[in-house]
Amino acid sequence: MQLKTHILLLAVILAAIGGCRGLPKLAPLPTSHEVPVQQLVFHCDFDLPSDHRLVRELTSERDEVYHVLGLPWSDEPIHVYLFGDADEYGQYLARQFPGVPSRRAFFVESDTELAVYAHWSDRVAEDLRHEVAHGYMHAAVSNLPLWLDEGLAEYFEVPRGNGGLNRPHLQLLRDMMEHEGWQPNLARLEQFSSAEQMQQIDYAEAWGWAYYLLESDPDGREVLISYLAELREQGRGEPLSARIVARHPEPNRTLAKFLAALRDD
Repeated sequence: MQLKTHILLLAVILAAIGGCRGLPKLAPLPTSHEVPVQQLVFHCDFDLPSDHRLVRELTSERDEVYHVLGLPWSDEPIHVYLFGDADEYGQYLARQFPGVPSRRAFFVESDTELAVYAHWSDRVAEDLRHEVAHGYMHAAVSNLPLWLDEGLAEYFEVPRGNGGLNRPHLQLLRDMMEHEGWQPNLARLEQFSSAEQMQQIDYAEAWGWAYYLLESDPDGREVLISYLAELREQGRGEPLSARIVARHPEPNRTLAKFLAALRDD
């Protein structure tokens, strides 16, 4: 008992001097500036004008996501916590989400909030287009399969005017098929339960399936839209691969041919 008492007393002392030089100060959430714009609520530790071009781009993305996927609009707020300093963002990430690998931005869905965390960088627009797309989708439909959630976010992270064509992903998939003998495998993608399990090639393949469904022909888009409607209405559905196989008995080969023939100019 005496040892436990000493440990408890030491913890109290350390907590008391933590604001001096005993312990490092932990970064708080950026809340000095709040900018609500439509469905998004930006929380920043720097001044972000409501008419900033990035804010306009992200609010416009809402129309694109809901239109392309045939989803009804949602007004559920999506909170975007945007740090001006990368180190403070890293401190907050390590403290609040120790199991999340270090990354420039990420999306979190909890019982009470849809939230995006990011720091300002030269790739902040790409990062936020991806993570905010997660927010828009999760506000409208629940229980998205991980691979589809990520594949669609990779589709929407591309700047508007590119039609969802993610050229780095396309080049990676082509190189892997040509030089490494890699082939698409939707059944393997469907086994992932955590984003930490996915590698770059998996994100690229997930994008490939999303792009194929949305851009190959109207029937493919209808398969995806009807699947999302079922998830929204019933909360679950059969694996999407079953619906794809019903249209193409060899879907992996079909995707490989589609990607090989795709123009990227």
